[in-house]
Amino acid sequence: MAAVWQQVLAVDARYNAYRTPTFPQFRTQYIRRRSQLLRENAKAGHPPALRRQYLRLRGQLLGQRYGPLSEPGSARAYSNSIVRSSRTTLDRMEDFEDDPRALGARGHRRSVSRGSYQLQAQMNRAVYEDRPPGSVVPTSVAEASRAMAGDTSLSENYAFAGMYHVFDQHVDEAVPRVRFANDDRHRLACCSLDGSISLCQLVPAPPTVLRVLRGHTRGVSDFAWSLSNDILVSTSLDATMRIWASEDGRCIREIPDPDSAELLCCTFQPVNNNLTVVGNAKHNVHVMNISTGKKVKGGSSKLTGRVLALSFDAPGRLLWAGDDRGSVFSFLFDMATGKLTKAKRLVVHEGSPVTSISARSWVSREARDPSLLINACLNKLLLYRVVDNEGTLQLKRSFPIEQSSHPVRSIFCPLMSFRQGACVVTGSEDMCVHFFDVERAAKAAVNKLQGHSAPVLDVSFNCDESLLASSDASGMVIVWRREQK
Repeated sequence: MAAVWQQVLAVDARYNAYRTPTFPQFRTQYIRRRSQLLRENAKAGHPPALRRQYLRLRGQLLGQRYGPLSEPGSARAYSNSIVRSSRTTLDRMEDFEDDPRALGARGHRRSVSRGSYQLQAQMNRAVYEDRPPGSVVPTSVAEASRAMAGDTSLSENYAFAGMYHVFDQHVDEAVPRVRFANDDRHRLACCSLDGSISLCQLVPAPPTVLRVLRGHTRGVSDFAWSLSNDILVSTSLDATMRIWASEDGRCIREIPDPDSAELLCCTFQPVNNNLTVVGNAKHNVHVMNISTGKKVKGGSSKLTGRVLALSFDAPGRLLWAGDDRGSVFSFLFDMATGKLTKAKRLVVHEGSPVTSISARSWVSREARDPSLLINACLNKLLLYRVVDNEGTLQLKRSFPIEQSSHPVRSIFCPLMSFRQGACVVTGSEDMCVHFFDVERAAKAAVNKLQGHSAPVLDVSFNCDESLLASSDASGMVIVWRREQK
């Protein structure tokens, strides 16, 4: 009878288009959380009649609140599509404009070809600047959001203290990247300069290394999970990228770099996972078709230095790339052809390598500007505002960390929209993991985790923020557990 819960989710998702029209990011998190709860309840084994009664009452209550659906008969078809939808499909909901023109003829929401970053940022700042100091955005949904998070402070939410597990299978070689699988609490992968990638499982206890992916002849510089977590893409200093099946660890395809250069970073195109963007040591960015193993025509561009970092915005229309000369370039990505068009260039600091870029369409309820988080070997973590459709960046603020030479990375916290405040997490050469509140004017440091014996290179949250993984230059991976209050 799990299909009944899928129908409940379909009804919720259908009405979700009408929920909080001016705050689409809440709709994203709401339907995500509903999906989690419904999956958990489906395992409880409630009587079928009770499930059907709940579905009927749920539909009646939503109908009373938002009015009748325009297409009641389409709920079952929509159920099938929503069950198949990916995490990024939900993420992209936050980037759809609340405009009648953004609706298709049948009432389904569609992606707008040209997002209005500039208008969005202006509206966000107007709301933010008009509110009383220290308050959340004045809507009832904001209070409901806080209640869902437990109405706790930011410091309490990010009180990670205890070590859940330590993985040491890559000791003596740096682990430059660690990532939890998408929408997964307990599956983790990390790559190493020893040339391998480890896939780890945290439950059931004790945590184990499921398999080690071997094939690269030199160090693995970066990797990325696909949306459905069925494949991984990795880049290596051996001038190849490899496609792996996560289920059994098979190497599906090996693709040489078009320039025969060391590959230093990679990222999936968020809408079309058949396309992967890679950056190499000969200053080039390439869009690769992983099905054919070939470079996309028009999908290449040259930077001023070695390409160290890549990040898409959520809709996949903008790509940012950072190099070791201190520049960040923005590119317009043609969704139909995969062609890259160079748009803007920002010199973060001449000669300071840009080692990490993370994009976010909104930071929190209190700061919903499209933003970019950048590490650039300046002993600072930099937060930029995206001000227009071409990816132009404006510095918002910076946070003190130690980074002068190592490829340190940082992330936005995935559930920060449920918090009062907003948090980012970064590695550091002082061997600590740092948490910062981006909205706190003074004393932005929220937490600091100590336990590594080498510079911390990367950090990664699982989907519900109950666990945080960090990796360092000596090959140690630590999984931290949220402190239980």
